Amino acid sequence: MSDDLHDDGMEVRRAVLGDAHVDRAIANTTDFTAPFQELITKMAWGSVWTRDGLERRERSMITLAVLCALRCEDELAMHVRAALRNGLTPDEIREVLLHTAVYAGVPQANTAFAAAQRVLREEGAIGE
Repeated sequence: MSDDLHDDGMEVRRAVLGDAHVDRAIANTTDFTAPFQELITKMAWGSVWTRDGLERRERSMITLAVLCALRCEDELAMHVRAALRNGLTPDEIREVLLHTAVYAGVPQANTAFAAAQRVLREEGAIGE
């Protein structure tokens, strides 16, 4: 990888979230939000997601657990799609949310299960 955190981050961001998502984020960037887009591209994607030590599927599991615990439904939905792209199965996603329920709380997991189920259905990963 190059030394440019932005380029490396954009490469991983596109691989994990998909071109369509990243293109929408870029298209919706304003003067107000541009510094935030730069921050997440460099720091989250270019600095953390590019590190050795954990595979992307493991990073997806951790991310799902944290987003569940924090009740970040919109971000969780986006990362359910990313988890599928990173090779997690619906069963593994379910297990992450079940595990998180014990440590972060049932209300948080209830919200996460609803968001995850919606995304998994939209993606055709589970049936009705």
